[in-house]
Amino acid sequence: MTIFTNDFFEMTEQNGKVFIRTIKSGFPLKDFDTILRLHPRVKLTNFAVLKNVLTAENNNTTEIGIWLPSIEIEVARDNMSASLFIYETVEELRQNSDRFVEEIERLLQQKRIVHGIQPIQIDEIVPAKAYLIAQGTPPIKGEDAKVTYLEIPERKPIIKEDGKADYYEMNFIFEIHEDSWLGEKTPAQVGIDGSTIFGEVVAAAPGKDVSLKYDRKSAYEVEEDGKIVLRSKYAGALGQVQGQLTISHHLPINGDVGVETGNIDFQGSLTIRGTVQSGFSVIAKGDISIDSSEGISGAKLIRSLEGDIYIRGGVFGLGETEIEAAGNIYIKHVNEANLRANGDIHIGFYALGSNLSANSIFLDERKGKIIGGTATAKDLIVSAISGNRLERRTELIINTFNKKELQAIIQEKAKLLKNEQDDLIKYETQLKKILSSQSTLNSQQSAVVEQVKQKIVSLRKYVASLDNEIKVSINDLHNAGKEEIKITKEAYPGTYIQIGKKSSLLTKMTNGTFLLESGELNV
Repeated sequence: MTIFTNDFFEMTEQNGKVFIRTIKSGFPLKDFDTILRLHPRVKLTNFAVLKNVLTAENNNTTEIGIWLPSIEIEVARDNMSASLFIYETVEELRQNSDRFVEEIERLLQQKRIVHGIQPIQIDEIVPAKAYLIAQGTPPIKGEDAKVTYLEIPERKPIIKEDGKADYYEMNFIFEIHEDSWLGEKTPAQVGIDGSTIFGEVVAAAPGKDVSLKYDRKSAYEVEEDGKIVLRSKYAGALGQVQGQLTISHHLPINGDVGVETGNIDFQGSLTIRGTVQSGFSVIAKGDISIDSSEGISGAKLIRSLEGDIYIRGGVFGLGETEIEAAGNIYIKHVNEANLRANGDIHIGFYALGSNLSANSIFLDERKGKIIGGTATAKDLIVSAISGNRLERRTELIINTFNKKELQAIIQEKAKLLKNEQDDLIKYETQLKKILSSQSTLNSQQSAVVEQVKQKIVSLRKYVASLDNEIKVSINDLHNAGKEEIKITKEAYPGTYIQIGKKSSLLTKMTNGTFLLESGELNV
């Protein structure tokens, strides 16, 4: 079939290929583009060959391209869309629009495209340009599960001054009743399936599930109105341990801890409305709140194994009192006592002749005082005043660590955590298999099940503890190099400043933020 001919060449088509025969040399190559525009079905594949052929007469035909179909539909690799290509002139399209519409519809049927077919707007079709003729419906991923918890009041001390007395108050122990609402989960949704242009179902990904994080011993899940609701098994004090909601048994003591009560050792949280008398001890697994405005004087030991300690009225330790918390310590003032916290120590007004040890130590920036004793932290020490006019030695120390050694410890703990998690999965799978395969258990099997359950409980506790240790170490690593000692008003002579291995004893009044700059203490 002859496509085009003039005095210079003849262009023909045969078996879907385009050939050219040169009649006379000298046809301007730049004018060939005009001919191609008049014949959109010609697709040039070898420009260099065309250039050579037009420069010399040759009775032989030479292949220069391919003959495109009048209408072509290309389907995307994912079968989610199809593009229409029409290789005709605009004039041809407009003059024979009905014929082209019928041909497009026939081609769609031939290719079995049945979904998402778009309206055909001939006036919008540009020759040789892609025109979206079919669009699949993408699947809609299901919504992720949503979890909401009962908000626990922030533990933040408030200093009130009414002109007569100073009060150091905070929301501390949050009491709840049995079956109290603790939180809820809206389950993940399944999503909406999509469709390819061939009508094939495209499965939607379900939403991501999220577990409620809580202590299984103190709370339970129940389905209510399509949601998974978390409720307390018993009345107690609500708190968090390693990111999990937990309810500790709560023992309120309306008076003092002393001769009438004896020493207290309780597997839960304690609220003492009075004080702890001289020589007596209080140990609790959970939080300890001592609410008397008089504080404590001469108590032997106040220790929280897993929680925080709050002493509203402060401490007169008489050189005897030890206060230890797995979490934070909040106290109005402390005089001649030893305080140790795995978290932070918050002191409202002053620390006099006491030894403090914590992650960070905070005193009120307006009038907090550290006078005498030693304050040792890992990250930060803040106070308005350190020392006094008598130049009493007051030690402010931040212990730094070796980054490489800490990184090595983190890596070793991470490996151990992975192994313990694998063991936990193995035991959980074993328990599930036993319970699913046996409707009734004999005494020996029951004993095995009980052993496996105890092992699972033990492993879960160890895994949570190990995971928390790793997080603490990573936080320490993140804060490395940011250690500061901040004295906002007056650092008296006699104040000893130490960060890592660098130290200085102040010999004149100063203030400011002390830190390491280029490896040296900026005192």
